[in-house]
Order: sequence, then C-alpha cells, then structure tokens
Amino acid sequence: MIKLVSSTFVNEAETKQALCHFIMASDKLSMGEQCAQFETQFAEWQGSKYALLVNSGSSGNLLLVQAMLNSGKWKRGDKIGVSAVTWSTNVMPILQLGLTPVLIDVDIHSLNITEKTVATAHENCGIKGLFITNCLGLSPDLATITDYCAQNSIEMIEDNCESMGSSLPGKKTGNFGYGASFSLFVGHHLSAIEGGIVCTNDEEIYHHLIIARAHGWTRNLPEKQKVALREKYEIEPFYEPYFFVESGFNLRPTEITGFLGRHQLPYLNMIINERQKNYRLAKTLFAKHEDLLEIHDTGMDIISSFAIPFLCRDSQTKADFLVKCDALGIETRPMIAGAISRQPFMSHYKWEHAGLTGADFIHDNYFYIGNHESFGVDEYKSLEALLA
Repeated sequence: MIKLVSSTFVNEAETKQALCHFIMASDKLSMGEQCAQFETQFAEWQGSKYALLVNSGSSGNLLLVQAMLNSGKWKRGDKIGVSAVTWSTNVMPILQLGLTPVLIDVDIHSLNITEKTVATAHENCGIKGLFITNCLGLSPDLATITDYCAQNSIEMIEDNCESMGSSLPGKKTGNFGYGASFSLFVGHHLSAIEGGIVCTNDEEIYHHLIIARAHGWTRNLPEKQKVALREKYEIEPFYEPYFFVESGFNLRPTEITGFLGRHQLPYLNMIINERQKNYRLAKTLFAKHEDLLEIHDTGMDIISSFAIPFLCRDSQTKADFLVKCDALGIETRPMIAGAISRQPFMSHYKWEHAGLTGADFIHDNYFYIGNHESFGVDEYKSLEALLA
C-alpha cells in the first residue's frame, strides 16, 4: 500500500507533544517571534536573502503577483505566461488581479514548460511576465528559460511548492526569478499543517511582500522604509499604526505555523534525500516497462520529488494502471490539475495560448502516486508489483 500522505509530521508523536507544550506556554499565538525566526532559518536553508511566511502556498502565489503589480514590474492588462499543467491558484491570482494568462504548453517527458514553448508563447502572444511551475520536483530547463526571459525583458516568478530542495548545478529551484512560493501543506516536503513561504533576493520586492501580506500597511517594514514613507506622504505619528500605502490582504501566519516550521526544518534534508531515492528507484523500474514514457530530468543535481509520476503511452495504459493501483491499495491522483485550460473556472475568463498539445496529452494519459520519506519494504514491494 502506498499512501499519498504517510503522516502529518516527521516524528509525529513527539512533534504533537512539543506543539501542545508550546501552545500551553505561549501568551500570544498571532504572528510573532516564531514566525520571524523560521523566516530567517528557511531563507538560510534556501540560499535566498529574504523569506516571508504566509498562511498557505496559494496565498504565497497571490502575494507574489500582487507584489509584482505593486512594484510596477507588471501592470494590469499585461499578458503573463503560466504553465499549462499547474495548480488552480497559479492561474487564479493572474485573473483576479487584472492580468491576462497565456497558457504555455509543457513537454510530455519533463512535465514542464521549456525554452521552446516559452518562445512560442512569446512570439505568438507577447508575454510581459512568466509565472513558472516547477512541477513535481522537476524543472530541467529552468536555467535556459531564465536566460530567455532576461533576453526578452520577461519578468519571471516561480511556484516552487512541489520542488522544495530541487536544484540545478549550483542553484536551488526557487532562486531563479524575482520570487518564489513554497507550500507547507501536509503531504508536502515540509509540513506545518497549513502555511506557505515566499522567498526573494530582491529587497524592493521583499518590502512590497511585507506590505501586501498585512492589509497594505507599513507596520512590519524595517524602520528606514517606514520613515521614508511617513515623510513621502506627510503622515503624522498618530496615524502611522493604520497607514496603508498599497493594495494588500491579510495573509499572515500564526505562531503555530512558525513553531512547526522550525521544529520540522532539521528533518528537511533527510526528507528530500529519501524522496529522491524513491523517485530514482521508480524511474529505474519505469525504464523496463514498454508502456511508460521516459522521464527527462537531465541537468538537475537534486530531484526533490513531490510525487512519483506515471507517464503512460495512452489512455488505456493509464486505465489499466489505475485498476491495478486500486487493487494494491495505492492511492492515485491526476497530474496536478491536469490541463488547466479544461478546468471549468477558465471558461469564465479571457486567456490565450499558442498550442496545448502536450498539456492535453498529459491530462488524458498521466497520473501520479505518493512519495514520502517513510517508504519502506512494503511500499517498494507494492511499486514492484504494480510494474510487474
């Protein structure tokens, strides 16, 4: 039996006990010192200058898009490229905030957009920005896509919610654009039950993220920036606590999220190593099965596998595998949200594309099973039986 989620936490009993003690001993559970400490620790682990904790990975996506707008890097009406196989809340903030999504087709072997598909979308639709999804721990073309964006004045951000810890030579995914989102939802690499993180190396974007995370006010900014904004708008000190300068939301986390993040972070490298080991074992077994297509991951140093993808040649192969999975007690899911163009909400909005052949093929023929650090003999036997 292979579950999608094995447990809420690593060392679950001890973590829950520690959480109980923390809650009972705390005077304040709204965003505070635990959150700030976890932000510092995660930024150091990720190799980024700044990290901002939020209440979900999806909120991280919304916050990133708003920060790009507030900074002036994107403007309402701009066309923003989005991976055509992605999660709903990659596309929804683009639509909700007055931008036009351009769905970019994906390669059926890597599950991701490529430099070629980005170029096709740009040449046909004229994109001003790119919100790339690093899918299931894979993103082998990320460096060349980044170079293409730089050469064509396309401002890029990343959804790294499924790829925490993946890397290309010398650089982790999530460090290639202006900013990146990460998820702390249960079942993801690092669980805080709910929660998300946004990382950036750009100080200006970081300040816009701070403002937009909490109502659009200046309260959580560094003092130097607060003083500059007070002077710019000639605000009297009495009014500063409720001083709103940009469009924003309330996406703040709680101290519980910060505590759990700090408590689980020491396990993260082990989690990534185990998930990668499981992925590579599965890929070796896939290579022996004539009805499965090859996964392309050449050029990646570390593949922090969120799930194990099955690249079926056709829909009948997929159907046969799903029957076997059910019989073996192996939980399955579609490939993220499949071709996002085929989700009902998209029919209510204006969007563009330059061909979606790969996304449609993935939607019809692929699925994934779970991957987690507690894989053992039983899980390996189930996987071998599935592929026998």
